[in-house]
Amino acid sequence: MNRSDEALQRLARRLGRALLAAGRTVATAESCTGGWIAKALTDVPGSSAWFGTGYVCYSNAAKEALLGVSPRMLEQFGAVSEPVVSVLAREAVKRARASVAVAVSGIAGPDGGSAVKPVGTVWFAFAIRVGRRIEIRTLCCRFRGDRQSVRRQAVAEALRGLLALSGSR
Repeated sequence: MNRSDEALQRLARRLGRALLAAGRTVATAESCTGGWIAKALTDVPGSSAWFGTGYVCYSNAAKEALLGVSPRMLEQFGAVSEPVVSVLAREAVKRARASVAVAVSGIAGPDGGSAVKPVGTVWFAFAIRVGRRIEIRTLCCRFRGDRQSVRRQAVAEALRGLLALSGSR
C-alpha cells in the first residue's frame, strides 16, 4: 500500500469515528471517482454502522435514472457543474435517508476538458440534514496530475469535506 492510500484510509477512519460519535450516517453519489469514496469508507472495519448507500452515477443516463437529474439541467450546465452535483447530493441524502452526503463530478482526463472546464476540474456538493431541511455546500477544485492522481485527490477532498461537515478536522 502506498502513502496516498494510507492517507485516504486515515481520513476514512477519522470520518467514521466522527460520524459514529455524532450518530450520523453518510451516502455518496460519485461520477468521476467511480465508487472510490465508497470503497475508502467500506475499507474501514465496522463502516456499516455509518455508511449504507453509495450511488455510482458515471453516465448522464445514470445521473437521471438513479438520482433524478433532469436531462435539461445536464444539457444546460453539463455533468460537471454546481447545479448537477447539488441535485446529486440532495437526492443521495434523501433517497438513502442519510444524515450527510457527498456528490462528485469531474473531468479526470486525459481527454474531455475544455477551456472553461479543463482536465482536473471537479465539482463537489455536500448535503447535510438540519432539522427538516437539507443544506448544500459546494466546492470546485482544479487538480493537477494524471487521471489516477486527479481521482485520488478528489476522493481525499470529498473525505475532508465530509469531516468538516461532521464537525471534525
